[in-house]
Amino acid sequence: MSVEPLLPGERESLRTLLEIHRPGDAMVSYYALEHPASKTKIWVYRSPEGRKDGFLIRAQTGQDLFRPLVTLRIPEPASAAGLLQAAFPSPAPAIFSIPESLGLWVLPLLTAEPPTRVLLYRLNPARLEPVVNILVSRASSPDGLPRYEIRNEERLLAAAGVNWQSSVWAEIFVQTDPAVRERGYGKSVCAALCRDLLKRKKDILYSLEEDNLSSLRLAQGLGFEDTGEREINFTGSVLVPPPVESGGAA
Repeated sequence: MSVEPLLPGERESLRTLLEIHRPGDAMVSYYALEHPASKTKIWVYRSPEGRKDGFLIRAQTGQDLFRPLVTLRIPEPASAAGLLQAAFPSPAPAIFSIPESLGLWVLPLLTAEPPTRVLLYRLNPARLEPVVNILVSRASSPDGLPRYEIRNEERLLAAAGVNWQSSVWAEIFVQTDPAVRERGYGKSVCAALCRDLLKRKKDILYSLEEDNLSSLRLAQGLGFEDTGEREINFTGSVLVPPPVESGGAA
């Protein structure tokens, strides 16, 4: 068993460990295969036979310029420690997004804030109903991904955009000013964004915290359906074992 960095030209070899059309593998597939190489570091875990059995991704994203996003796929608890220690030779905070099923293996190796349970919803295009709102306008995001907004003369009232986009998937977000909730602004910008992404042949994901009832109502009202996939998100630092001091003559 060994852990080693993955060379940029070897990223395609991870495809055999992923189901790119499965909602639970959508995000990790994007970061493993399509996120810019200059912003992506990957470590692989090899079995005793030399087979790639797991991996960890440490990616720089626009979500946080100082804390990388970390996600991983592992076959057993022992591989978690090796991958985390290779990626973090000294303690440093990071944002983790991992399948809920891996939490029992990963969380004991970290000092972490309480995790947030995240539900993955997927749009059923047949259930997307037209929402017409003349206040909605298309905007440009810094990375060129589609974004729709409602503004007044003073401030942004609602926005819907894309967290990340792969060749197959797009994961969206929706933000609404608390002062104008219940007016349908979030639903309006989200519907416009979904129509745009469907034209681009994207399968659309919406990840939401399980206790966010307003986001849940919005998602269900637009035709998103629960995939049954669950993730946990949290900020934490790896508990790296202290270095072993070499003995010396007294």
